[in-house]
Amino acid sequence: MNVDSLLKPVLATAAEHAPAVDAECRFPTEAVAALGASGLLGLTVPEREGGLGVGPREFAHVTAELAAVCGSTAMVYLMHVSGAMTVAAAPPKGMPSLVSALAGGETLATLAFSEPGSRSHFWAPVSQAERNGGPDARFTADKSWVTSAGHAQMYITSVLSADEAGTVDLYAIEAGDPGVSVTGTFRGLGLRGNASAPMRFDVTAPDPTRLGEAGSGLTLMTETVMPWFNLGNAAVSLGLARAALDAAVRHTSAATLQHTGQRLAELPTIRARLARMSLQLEAADAYLRAAAGSIAAPDEQTPLYVLGVKALANDTALAVTDDAMRVCGGAAFSQHLAVERFFRDARAGHVMAPTADVLYDFYGKAITGQPVFG
Repeated sequence: MNVDSLLKPVLATAAEHAPAVDAECRFPTEAVAALGASGLLGLTVPEREGGLGVGPREFAHVTAELAAVCGSTAMVYLMHVSGAMTVAAAPPKGMPSLVSALAGGETLATLAFSEPGSRSHFWAPVSQAERNGGPDARFTADKSWVTSAGHAQMYITSVLSADEAGTVDLYAIEAGDPGVSVTGTFRGLGLRGNASAPMRFDVTAPDPTRLGEAGSGLTLMTETVMPWFNLGNAAVSLGLARAALDAAVRHTSAATLQHTGQRLAELPTIRARLARMSLQLEAADAYLRAAAGSIAAPDEQTPLYVLGVKALANDTALAVTDDAMRVCGGAAFSQHLAVERFFRDARAGHVMAPTADVLYDFYGKAITGQPVFG
């Protein structure tokens, strides 16, 4: 399968609309529609479920390529794949066609985990489901930073279990279900088109819409969501960094100081900074490829890769996009190079839960033999 042939028209559509998506803070409708038509929304879903059946390496590649032209589109894509793979790992018993709908592009998914009460600790919802004497779970959950809010058709939503005290359940909640509402707007520094708005789920959730068994939500979050999300988020960061580096190289290789006849790239300070950017990016990209390989074929190092890949890529993107702004000087502050957009977008991944700083703490716990979530 040639994934790049499927991706090429999507990239053209995403690139065409990216400036307007950013400037107008609007959802990348055209690019998401192109993703659905291409089959790439089912990139990692097993072929028996209607997907393309490829793995983490291809996912990281596609996500990075999308980010290089439109960070918002890449983030919407990342959240869909993370949701789809979680559903595929523990399909709701009452929704037998959901996985194939996610794979085929008929249904766009996202995750609704983060809450104001637990902030970046996305694995720890504070909203509580209750039975109230009936057979279905009932809960009111206020969620913050829901990517694709109001645009996704399926929200994978976390809540404290009504059946297993102190544990978490995940439910597949449809956009049209009674009690599902978008409660705010989003206008951020970067990734301005990914519609990361707050939502409220004041819903009754039948047991057949639950993913897996009662109390299994945390396991799904740590063993399925985190590997796919952290890898994809890292790919977004490095795709943005690669685009910023490429733009900086093009600009400094073409821009000339007329009074000396030198191109900017001929200045030693500029060359050295470009070299450092390139080396940082190559090192982080090598780690990303190693992480993708480990997630594809898990071993004892896989948990460390899952914790480390997002943090390293996030910090690399901050450094590279900052240096791109520096070497391009005043030209970087205008929009024609798109460097300022890559700079702004890169900052979003760093603070997206689990934040880079939280992941460094987790990694430190892991290598010193402490419970990661303890």
